Amino acid sequence: MQLTNEQEAIIQTGFEHCVITAVAGSGKTTTLAHRIKHLLNEGHDPQRLLILMFNRSAREDFAKKLSRVIDSPQVSLPEIRTYHSMGYRLYRRFISEGYLSPIQPDVLQEHEIHYQVWRLITQLAPQSLQDEIKRSKKEHVETASNYIDLVKSTLSSAEVVFEELEIADKYRYLIELFDRFEQWRKQERRISYADMLYEPVMAIHQNPALQKLVSNKMDIILVDEYQDTNEIQHLLLKYIAGTRARVTVVGDPDQTIYEFRGARPEFILNRFSEEFESPKELTLSYTFRYGHKVALLANHLISFNKGRKDVICHSHPSTPATGITRHSSQDDAGFIADFAKQFNNEGGNLNDIAVLFRVWSQSVQIELQLLEQQIPYKIDRARGALFTREVQTISAILELAAGRFSTMPAPARQQRFEQILRFPHVGLKEFQLRQLCQALAQQPTGWGTLLEQMNLPDLKKIQSIKLDRTAKIFRRLEGKSGSAANIIRFYVQESDLYEGIRSLAMTHESAEERIGTVKGVIRYLHSLNRPPEETLVHLDELKARAGKQNTDAGLLLSTMHRTKGLEWSTVIIPGMMDKFLPYTLRASNDMPSLLESERRLLYVAITRTIHHLHLLVPPTMEQGGSATSDLMPSRFVKEMRFELCDELGEQLQHVEQQTEKTQPQEQSEEHTSNITLKHAPTKVARRYAELKNATLKQQKKQTPNSSDEPPAWHHDAVHHAIFGDGSVIGEDDRSFKVKFEDGKEMDFSKKSAHLYFSRR
Repeated sequence: MQLTNEQEAIIQTGFEHCVITAVAGSGKTTTLAHRIKHLLNEGHDPQRLLILMFNRSAREDFAKKLSRVIDSPQVSLPEIRTYHSMGYRLYRRFISEGYLSPIQPDVLQEHEIHYQVWRLITQLAPQSLQDEIKRSKKEHVETASNYIDLVKSTLSSAEVVFEELEIADKYRYLIELFDRFEQWRKQERRISYADMLYEPVMAIHQNPALQKLVSNKMDIILVDEYQDTNEIQHLLLKYIAGTRARVTVVGDPDQTIYEFRGARPEFILNRFSEEFESPKELTLSYTFRYGHKVALLANHLISFNKGRKDVICHSHPSTPATGITRHSSQDDAGFIADFAKQFNNEGGNLNDIAVLFRVWSQSVQIELQLLEQQIPYKIDRARGALFTREVQTISAILELAAGRFSTMPAPARQQRFEQILRFPHVGLKEFQLRQLCQALAQQPTGWGTLLEQMNLPDLKKIQSIKLDRTAKIFRRLEGKSGSAANIIRFYVQESDLYEGIRSLAMTHESAEERIGTVKGVIRYLHSLNRPPEETLVHLDELKARAGKQNTDAGLLLSTMHRTKGLEWSTVIIPGMMDKFLPYTLRASNDMPSLLESERRLLYVAITRTIHHLHLLVPPTMEQGGSATSDLMPSRFVKEMRFELCDELGEQLQHVEQQTEKTQPQEQSEEHTSNITLKHAPTKVARRYAELKNATLKQQKKQTPNSSDEPPAWHHDAVHHAIFGDGSVIGEDDRSFKVKFEDGKEMDFSKKSAHLYFSRR
């Protein structure tokens, strides 16, 4: 087995602090496992070696990999812990030492936290918000719970965190809610998972004596995914390490996308080097996941960020070529449905496709199109678009226009009226709204006229205006002709729906998500071009299909945030327009920082692919596209330099193929120097080509002229330096196919196989 020079350098590094920048797909966990093996072989005590992982799944996976790498029952393995388990151990110790109060053994579960948060919301929120809060209970409870956890990711006060989040001032009650929640929790002697870190770190921070108690017990600490570190986790590491331990942290600042959880790239970029003396800086720059074209796209995009390490992500010679295609698309949903159908017809497995979008509202039209064409899919979110409040209320409006209300039983009619009068809300108190809808439901027709004639007591002027407007809308909706899309457009305009949604939403982001859902449904209804009754029958059919979806089969629909650490053979990124990428809903005090965050998110998305990346970009005005600014191609498209990356990547692949065909003694010293490009090369492109040239020269030195050992593809069982054990299942003139233990099948070049394969 032969690792890269970069991997070997990390494995052989001495007893010193290290910060390792590891690009996407670089085999960092394998490298860490080999480093630990090296440290143990050097005589380091495994009981003084601590490995910190970010979650239980990562810990279990790493433990298996470490056991395979060491492969000796006589060798004691070091402790592998998550941050939370480490914090909980300290928590119990601080209780025994008298620094923290005793706690109940059972950790607070999510439903318990949500119940207490809801109780406090109903007590503390101003009366003017109570009705909307009750209607949007889930959103408000989740936002408040996340706010509590975010406060506990830092040493800052609840008020400082509230101001940083830029939540509307009418929700300032969240500051008191945090304090009251903490009072309840401590009174009940309970802790949440966030408290496992927050409480012991705060105790150490406030009691210098505790620093001496926890520090300097370890010789070596290794931390994975350090780009996802927040302030509390960083401080815990600092306190445990003390002055004795030598700490190695591994991560990629370009993949810091969990800022909403308190993660900051500055911890791996600056804070670690400032607070751990003179760390050695190392790099894992080779990716084993995707080819040159994707690597070039990713490098060009992320090079526009200032807050990063100047690292070029480079495709390793063992990595199969990855195709990139930019599609001019005015109908992303239609494209994805057609692509999936053709892919399936050609024998492809839809499980190999992931559609990654910036926000959930982008999935609405895609999901409806897939349901219409009966294409299997998985959606990484609850039950999907047809079960949202927005779609259910749109259906109620269409039922009113189609004449269905007159044949409904009164209770069903009342439910529909309640949905509509909350969309947008007419401003009545909840009991008033229900009484009004009950009265409307008693009449089989003529609801607009009835609403105009009602004399409701004690109405404010704004409430009267909204009810009058609703009455006129009802009169015009009853028996209204035209397409379903035009009817919903009419309702949106006459009811001032979008402004109504914005006025009551807890955050600007949640308002735009709801509005985006409505717009997505309207676009789908427009594509149908059917009257209300036919549309309702169609939506009922789609809803029935959605309820029967097999959640384990089909292409995946998910947001970019939820796919970190994962990979797929084919990745499709729709909505490459300024409206979504970057997703800048409003002016920010630090717009450059926001843009950098959005670039990192897109960087993560495009580096999830193995074999092919598809970017769906709206046509420019020259191509017949819209002049509307938010429908213009994303500024990130230009930054990626797609044509250059495609051309240069193709030529680099050609150079590799030519190198594979020639004998070592015949290989040219020039390598990539004779590449000519139609598109002007950038600084990033030149650096990438130079690195490729150096790699080819190194490969030439390592390629044996002859060998008594049969090549890897002549063995049934092989071991790959990154992907582990597998079996050779086929070959052709230039490549061979390996099936690994996790079920993945991958093609590898015969020419460079000796660099990373060994006989098993």
